[in-house]
Amino acid sequence: MTVVTRFAPSPTGTLHIGGARTALFNWLYARGRGGKFLLRIEDTDRARSTPEATDAIFKGLSWLGLDHDGEAFSQFERADRHAEVAHQMLATGHAYKCFSTPDEITAFKDAARDAGTSTLFLSPWRDVDPAEHPDAPFVVRLKAPREGTTLIEDQVQGTVTIKNSTLDDMILLRSDGTPVYMLAVVVDDYDMGVTHVIRGDDHLNNAARQMQIYHAMGWTVPTYAHIPLIHGPDGKKMSKRHGATGVEDYQALGYSAAGMRNYLARLGWSHGDDEFFTDDQAKDWFDFGSIGKSPARFDFKKLDRLSGQHIAITQDAALLHDIEAFLEATHQPALTNEQKSGILKAMFCLKDRAKTYGELIEKASFILQSRPIEPDEKSAKALDSVSIGILQSLTPQLQTVSWTRDALEATVATIAEQFDTKLGKLAAPLRAALAGRSVSPSVFDMMLVLERDETIARLQDATKD
Repeated sequence: MTVVTRFAPSPTGTLHIGGARTALFNWLYARGRGGKFLLRIEDTDRARSTPEATDAIFKGLSWLGLDHDGEAFSQFERADRHAEVAHQMLATGHAYKCFSTPDEITAFKDAARDAGTSTLFLSPWRDVDPAEHPDAPFVVRLKAPREGTTLIEDQVQGTVTIKNSTLDDMILLRSDGTPVYMLAVVVDDYDMGVTHVIRGDDHLNNAARQMQIYHAMGWTVPTYAHIPLIHGPDGKKMSKRHGATGVEDYQALGYSAAGMRNYLARLGWSHGDDEFFTDDQAKDWFDFGSIGKSPARFDFKKLDRLSGQHIAITQDAALLHDIEAFLEATHQPALTNEQKSGILKAMFCLKDRAKTYGELIEKASFILQSRPIEPDEKSAKALDSVSIGILQSLTPQLQTVSWTRDALEATVATIAEQFDTKLGKLAAPLRAALAGRSVSPSVFDMMLVLERDETIARLQDATKD
């Protein structure tokens, strides 16, 4: 059997971080088994579905690197097929026409509430002979079993038992003949050949109702895996009060997509004590047995750490591409060819300890700036008269020194000794002159990247009277 999974978001807003993790779990399970990962846009709610939200889903999945097989399915465009299945169930006696009006349904529920009995609507039309049907508007309802239980053999939650007496005869077709979401999901999953339905555990109760459609049609029920939701650091459901909730927010914050995949995979799933791993390892390791049953808590510090680790191991050319994509996504100026060359040359001292692309670009500011360098307020304080005098003595020595790290360190150490100061004391004024920042890569790394002429020119700029 070829494994087929699907991600089926509703295009009513941005791609939520919880939805992104659901997509990732589906992607990992399929890719790790040589299967297919499909995308379905559940756009039946025409009042809330928007093209902008659909586009945001595509962009979010693209940034995360979660490629899907084939074209994306539109649920709305398959409405005729959904209705066809409902009519098949009518023909086989697994569904029926219900002519009860909204007022009658409300009256039934009010009476049940007053009597202290179940408000689950029991349609009086369930077993009426079609010959006795009136010429009036109707909905099509599923004829669900009222005795016994429905068992969901869930790969995460275990065996879940639902009493059939708690399940209503759900509507399949509205009075205007349009299909409802619950029917559409089942028909689409069947037609798409989905073998494993991996989704949030807020859909667990839906599974019991949807299984009735599978049984009525004689279709094989897919394997279910309902995963816990994501909570914020305070243990409450992830929301905007916790900060970024949409995938596009994390892209704009400069996180590595590889780091994001690593973190989301680890959020609710584990492989021993492994925290940092590659996509290939995740595909090999991912299984249902290691998914926890409790909600996972989002930890921004862990995300920072993993993003930084992935930035550090990314090939320089690929990392430059990621930086350019980040600048474009955040509407920042594109890099010039000269700046790209400079960043590639400096990558050895930029990508270590940078948790985000924004931090990396900040570290690269010494390359991206042009002379004369304007020190920020904090670094400018390091360029006092004493420091300027030391730098003025250092500059001529750099004219002839061999341009290697060892030689540069030795030269600066000699000047420091002459002025009875420590090598570390010269770092701040050197940073101010070379980068205009109090935080930057090592001054010797910057010298190597800038090379002799630019280094000397910046020192001369900083020490002019």
